Amino acid sequence: MTSAIHAPDLDRSPPKATGNAVSTGALLSIIEWLSGDECHALDEAGLVSGLGRRLQALGLPVDRLTLHLMTLHPEFIGRTIAWAPGEPVEIHDREHGARVAIANTPLRKVMDTREPLVVGLGESVHGRWQHIDIFADRGLMQLVIAPLCNGEGPVSAAVFGTRRPGGFTASERQLIERILPALRNTSELRTLRQVELSLLDTYIGPLTASRILAGRIRQGEIESMQAALLLCDLRGFTELSNRLPGSTVLGLLNAYFDRIVPAITREGGELLKFMGDAVLAFFPGYDAAQSCGAALASAGAILDEIDDFRYEGVGVKAGIALHYGEVSYGNVGSGRRLDFTLIGRDVNLVSRIQTACSELGEVLLMSNPFSQEAGEGNAVSVGAHQLKGFAEPVELFTIVR
Repeated sequence: MTSAIHAPDLDRSPPKATGNAVSTGALLSIIEWLSGDECHALDEAGLVSGLGRRLQALGLPVDRLTLHLMTLHPEFIGRTIAWAPGEPVEIHDREHGARVAIANTPLRKVMDTREPLVVGLGESVHGRWQHIDIFADRGLMQLVIAPLCNGEGPVSAAVFGTRRPGGFTASERQLIERILPALRNTSELRTLRQVELSLLDTYIGPLTASRILAGRIRQGEIESMQAALLLCDLRGFTELSNRLPGSTVLGLLNAYFDRIVPAITREGGELLKFMGDAVLAFFPGYDAAQSCGAALASAGAILDEIDDFRYEGVGVKAGIALHYGEVSYGNVGSGRRLDFTLIGRDVNLVSRIQTACSELGEVLLMSNPFSQEAGEGNAVSVGAHQLKGFAEPVELFTIVR
């Protein structure tokens, strides 16, 4: 994934270099900026743009400045932020497997050895670097590559490139070396911030993540909300898991969820949890019709995805239950081991509706409140049914597909 961002102009310029030498005050101004509140408030694009411009203001011939920030993410191994004078900042999210693209390059060597390197045009002792996308066709003559070691975590890197035929001078390389500790610290803060957000989002979803980051982490902190509920369950999973090898079952589940989850999140749904082969999601919102409409659209997309789903020749079927009502959302658990979950009568009801899908042979069933709020004109009643745990029969509706 690649994007380009125009970083804002700097509000303040650092002290100028005097002659060919860089004054101590000019150097300290950059270190203080990297360590200060102004820099910490910037995003990654603002950081690399601000640093690049400040280095140029000191007289360093920096024609390409890149940060390669490694992270923990299920889809991406890291992020590259690249700056050049007069150009938008580029941001490249590197998918897992991207290491292959930089194998046998100085950049990879620096990350592996944690030792800096200076490489010039045509030098092959450490591998080629001109073919790497962010350096290709830029006329760069030399790279100064420095590791950004973040404790015991993955090693990131910073690269300073120049077009000057003679490369950076010894004093210029020393200046770069002097600012590296401050650059490492501010880069690590951004990496930790990104890891925190991506892991929370991956394992518990964006809405729950925002609650945790806001400090709502105590046992028993629960709030009530109105929401559309969606419960999707895989049919015949026990038979499949008994018949197929474990590795095949795991691969099938992951491929199946890769179809199901995007259909939910595209419509603004929050995936609450995986329950074996089932998925429970909710669609919060102040507008009941909008929430139910989004849930219904997700259900339709899920069924469309399942129609042509095959994993190693194995197809699947699913049943989807939809309901709208009031839920209690928050922390349950014991001591330091808590879970964000939904509880309440309406959560129980959507679970029983899902069971009725299997018993009645329907791929989709919805409650009367959901059908009314969604305004689904094609809803057809399948009658009132006695659901376990509910005293009165519950009328259920389906949609003829």
